[in-house]
Amino acid sequence: MVLKSKLILMITSLFLLVILPQLGYPHGMSEADKLAIIEGGNLRYMWLGVTHMLSGYDHLLFVFGIIFFLTNIKDIIKYITAFTLGHSVTLIFATFNAIQLNYFLIDAIIGLSVCYVAFANIGGFRKYLNINQPNMMVMITGLGLMHGFGLSTRLQELPLSEDSLLLNIISFNVGIELGQISALAFMLIILATWRKSPAFQTFSLIANYGLILAGGLLFLMQMHGYEHHNNPEEFAVNTQSFENTKNNSAGATILPQPQRKDSVNITIPARGNKEYKFFIEKGATLEYIWQTNGEALFFDFHGEPAGDTTGYFKSFKKSTDSQSSGSLTTSFAGTHGWYWKNNTSSPITIVLKTKGEYQRLDLNEVLDQTEPVKKSNSRTHDTLD
Repeated sequence: MVLKSKLILMITSLFLLVILPQLGYPHGMSEADKLAIIEGGNLRYMWLGVTHMLSGYDHLLFVFGIIFFLTNIKDIIKYITAFTLGHSVTLIFATFNAIQLNYFLIDAIIGLSVCYVAFANIGGFRKYLNINQPNMMVMITGLGLMHGFGLSTRLQELPLSEDSLLLNIISFNVGIELGQISALAFMLIILATWRKSPAFQTFSLIANYGLILAGGLLFLMQMHGYEHHNNPEEFAVNTQSFENTKNNSAGATILPQPQRKDSVNITIPARGNKEYKFFIEKGATLEYIWQTNGEALFFDFHGEPAGDTTGYFKSFKKSTDSQSSGSLTTSFAGTHGWYWKNNTSSPITIVLKTKGEYQRLDLNEVLDQTEPVKKSNSRTHDTLD
């Protein structure tokens, strides 16, 4: 029995050691996930929903806290259904209507929701605040709405298509529920086994205090991220570094282009997209910073070699954000710039500031070096002329 108790304590400790270091990082989608969902259909949306929930430690911690002391199957179904309805409503409604909230603030609130349910589990309202606990069903439904905003924020990081938009969102939500059911079944098995231990009450207290600690750390880290996000560094910040060479393939030295500095306003239409490109010689440097009027855009900062007819391009940075800055030293001569996708229902204006050795294609400047050859294959990006 002592051995079993030590085993349970070890499992709990390992769980906390694994989960706590991850709390500073929201469970965003990987680039592979983004490409898969862009290219795929409803089944891929569903599968991404499954994997996203199973990797969503903040949502899983909240569900774990909900069912911690529930032994009646009817109560489990009742409370989980309340949470499911809550996050499904905001996930579908917010994504379909392109309602975006700051993801750092949303994740901070989700962190507090984990603290709340664990605090309720230890009887904190009566023990520490000397007040009656708020109606748990109402609170779980309300907090579920906030979790839905978090899921919607992640889904809106993708350049969602207008075609079958609602069906894609519903497919993603179905995947979320399938992932939640799978995780819930595992949690119930663990808890059912755990309750047989005479040390369950002691370890449950430790576990719920651990949930409070985990939720608190998530809150603090996300608030730190919010402050950092809203106070960006001054232009220009060298956040990226690429191959730095001044020689072309023939070994001859490329003379640097004249240094120039530009500021351009670019408007991306609602549910639309645009490209903005420069021609840059190999080994030249471009410093940049761009910022929207508040809304986040999906973007792909990439380059295409001059003279290439295969459709090849190299992505340097791909994400969803309201701003980006950095420095690029090119490894090949060709066009370099951004593709932006606006998923919102309103136009978004970008202010792009650049400095370096480049030529602007939107001004139809005559190129001194090799002019890029138009590719034979069709492109899906609309170039800004």
